[in-house]
Amino acid sequence: MHRARSSAGFSLDIPLIMLVASILKIYYWFGAHFSTSLLVQALLMILVHLLLLHVALSNRPVPSHLPFQHGRVSNRPYDFWQWRAPRPYWTFITYFTGVLLVLHLVMSSTPFFVPYANILGMVALTIEATLPLPQLLANWQRRGCRGFRPSVIANWVVGDTFKMWFFFASSNGDVPWAFKVCGIFQACCDLGLAAQYLVWGDGPMGEREKEVRSPMPDVDGDLSEKLGQASVGASIEMIDGQAWERPRLG
Repeated sequence: MHRARSSAGFSLDIPLIMLVASILKIYYWFGAHFSTSLLVQALLMILVHLLLLHVALSNRPVPSHLPFQHGRVSNRPYDFWQWRAPRPYWTFITYFTGVLLVLHLVMSSTPFFVPYANILGMVALTIEATLPLPQLLANWQRRGCRGFRPSVIANWVVGDTFKMWFFFASSNGDVPWAFKVCGIFQACCDLGLAAQYLVWGDGPMGEREKEVRSPMPDVDGDLSEKLGQASVGASIEMIDGQAWERPRLG
């Protein structure tokens, strides 16, 4: 996204899911005291997806200037997580973390703290298990994976492999069973993403984009040499952001 200067094709729901799930898992740890490695992983996920969200918001494609574009109806209440300005995203994350902190301080001195923490854990793991679903749906609707790098899919599949090994190789009690169930579901979804890329690739939109950006073929020899012999100049014409060379009689 940073090199291409565009986050087109990337679902902003991915950092939302991982940030919410990771923040919940941190508060869950205080009640369950599961493996410290999983706690460190949650902290790292927060840092990584905060950076990912920043890059995605900074490189969002400009909205098309179509009539009545401003009147587009969102399919989410209050345009949740579909805002155009970056500030509401950071405001939501800050308020979400703050509310959980207040609840943690209130519940920690009550006998309901452990059940409350277990509920947080179940919600966190269920949300995290849905991580690939927005991208799966977006790819299905476009019949392609344009904008979603195969290296990301490969990293997810490799990460799932090591995660499954860690979950089932750890001693009893270090990893709650909920981690294992949700991890298996997420691994199946990641394999589905890999299958989509193998079947569709970039899809029809990606193929058309490659055709538009491909250079014009040189037919019957060197075109520039023939234009020079015929005393023909050239002018540059900008069409849809692409530079094309148009002959001009000298």
